[in-house]
Amino acid sequence: MKLKLVTMAVGAVMAAAPVMADLVFPSLSYRTGPYAAGGIPFADGYADYFTLLNERDGGIGGVPINMIECETGYNTQKGVECYEATKGEGALVYQPLSTGITYQLIPKATADDIPIHSMGYGRTSAANGKVFSHVFNYPGNYWNGASGAINYLLETNGDDLKGKKIALVYHNSAYGKEPIRTLEELQKKHGYDLTLLPVDHPGQEQKSQWLQIRREKPDFVLMWGWGVMNQVAIQEAANIRFPMENFIGIWWSGAEHDVLSAGDKANGYKALTFHNVGREFPVFDDIQKYVVDAGKAAGAGDQIGNVLYNRGMYAAMLAAEAAKTAQEMHGVADITSGQMRDGMEALMIDEAKMVSLGMPNFGPSFNVSCDNHGGPGLVGVTQWDAASQTWSMISDYKPTDMDVIGALIAEDSAAYAAENNIAESCN
Repeated sequence: MKLKLVTMAVGAVMAAAPVMADLVFPSLSYRTGPYAAGGIPFADGYADYFTLLNERDGGIGGVPINMIECETGYNTQKGVECYEATKGEGALVYQPLSTGITYQLIPKATADDIPIHSMGYGRTSAANGKVFSHVFNYPGNYWNGASGAINYLLETNGDDLKGKKIALVYHNSAYGKEPIRTLEELQKKHGYDLTLLPVDHPGQEQKSQWLQIRREKPDFVLMWGWGVMNQVAIQEAANIRFPMENFIGIWWSGAEHDVLSAGDKANGYKALTFHNVGREFPVFDDIQKYVVDAGKAAGAGDQIGNVLYNRGMYAAMLAAEAAKTAQEMHGVADITSGQMRDGMEALMIDEAKMVSLGMPNFGPSFNVSCDNHGGPGLVGVTQWDAASQTWSMISDYKPTDMDVIGALIAEDSAAYAAENNIAESCN
């Protein structure tokens, strides 16, 4: 296994400052393998934001940032190996970028007193911080995504889905199976018919699933896909002339590379989101100036504003703001991973803060607490315009059905606590 260390420079700031240990943020990336098309822009956005903080601000609270990147290839075993290889470097928080890796790291990281941020993926019931003390999945999770899709369909169909047919095309893995229970519970509540269509890794063969869709004629199709599966599904939908405006993907099925290969036929396709799209935000001007133009970009500098670059940058921003919170809480700049956990649990993100960071309306406002490591679960909807080759927000961040989701989180987290002899508590 090759470990890539990326240490950002801070120039004259370090010369004048007292010697401090770096704030270490590992990046479990995948720039290779079947999911590299999504992994690369996320990793670039994650790295570039930390570089911006070093170059513009001298780090976080006067302490420089050291980002350690380790290649997982989206392979669970390699992800665990990367964790073991980097945790001793002073790692403050892990962003596994894989549901499979997240599941494996939950007990390890908890025992090691290192927090995990599985932003919009991973184990949904980790939103219960009284059981999952070191796992955070704010600002939203897969069950919020499932409910957000149903709420959007309700809103656009006269608040009535009785008798409607909904098909779920999903990656046949822990990731893809996450929304099923929620959709089944919401089915009882709203009266739609649900068809489940698993797609095996990596997702290049979907003929039978889309033949079934053509035969059964569902009113709507939802998709939990990743990598080439998304591209194939969108092309297959186009081949059977399924109306794209009735096809909605989760946030991992709504990036530029997912739709471009289908050309004009992808026009109107929709995807859920928990952050904004495009590059019309002041923070990107700073990244251009301090990172890209300075020759310090993690990639070619051509991904700014793309969906997954934005997501990686957003994840880094939330990590940086949690680190600032931890520094303020504990009165030290050189925070430990345990103190970082405290900062994540006390994180407050409001619009005033987002504006100050050059990211107005980039993501929802939310507070984290021991009771709720998942945030408010607000979900927006984006739509692809093939002519301009851009995504746009067509629905603001809106509430999801927390009555249903909260009950499922309580049930699943209680089962996990019983299986692992965990007493629910707040630190």
